[in-house]
Amino acid sequence: MAQYAGHVQLITTEHGGVRRGVTITAACSVSDNPPTVLACLNSGNEKNAIFAQSGKFVLNSLGLRHRALSDAFAGFGGLQNDERFAKAKWMTLATGAPVLEDALVSFDCNLVDVKPMSTHLILLGQVETIHFGTKGDPLLYFNRNYLGSQ
Repeated sequence: MAQYAGHVQLITTEHGGVRRGVTITAACSVSDNPPTVLACLNSGNEKNAIFAQSGKFVLNSLGLRHRALSDAFAGFGGLQNDERFAKAKWMTLATGAPVLEDALVSFDCNLVDVKPMSTHLILLGQVETIHFGTKGDPLLYFNRNYLGSQ
């Protein structure tokens, strides 16, 4: 699966005052009416259960400038959760989940379904609000490496 190129996303949520963010590449648009996206998360990490519990998530599309942030939320560097979130500026929109202020675009979603599939959970979210952040080139990942430069 490392040969499958993907746009790097940061999926975030909040539940009971606890925030969670995970770097992913398995995400896409499902429908434009109603606007719906999907994201895949590793079900083997018990901390990812918060996404189903919260009933909401934001899919933040990362740009080249976000490489260090992507690494932090992928678990590189051993940062604690609060330290990861301290690396960027956040806001909230309709659902109350964390939105990366300078993401290329952020899709603020209510969770409409969760499908277990092999080692992952497929989250389907209806887009409630879209935030257009700072323009730039997308951060892409292929063969266990980032593509592009910065």
